[in-house]
Amino acid sequence: MASLMEELLSVLEEEKNGYIDLYNLSEPKRDAIVHNKVEDLEKITSMEEVFQITLKNLEKKRIQTLKDMAVVMGHDGEDMTVTDLAELLTKQPKEREALLKARDELIEAASKMRFMNEQNRILLEQALDMVEFDLTLFKSMRRAPETANYGKNGENTGDILGGGGFDAKQ
Repeated sequence: MASLMEELLSVLEEEKNGYIDLYNLSEPKRDAIVHNKVEDLEKITSMEEVFQITLKNLEKKRIQTLKDMAVVMGHDGEDMTVTDLAELLTKQPKEREALLKARDELIEAASKMRFMNEQNRILLEQALDMVEFDLTLFKSMRRAPETANYGKNGENTGDILGGGGFDAKQ
């Protein structure tokens, strides 16, 4: 049981560090989004994918370790969480405290990462809205009606909007 506890604490620590590493990428990512550095954004996204794969593997390892601990403690077939395990360790306060501390640190790191992801998501949506606005503006400029400019006799001058000056006499 002690080796499983050490393994679980190690996995929780690695997960926390993985989230911290991801969080540390979020500031350069934000800068790339704000300053439209597409190449930098692509590199950061590739690095994030590697961290996400590692975190997914660590999550699987944590779940398996918790299942193994549940079997050792006589709780076959149950999905054990870190909090559930901590509740079962009331007679082992040292292990319980270490487990709760590791859980809280992991939750804090994941929460910070979730907040930063939300902020970057909002920035990306705003950037996409601006690109869409620009595209719409360019399209509308190309499609400006030729009938928008009239001569003194009420006939079309053939100019596209903005092609001629403003006629103050009309």
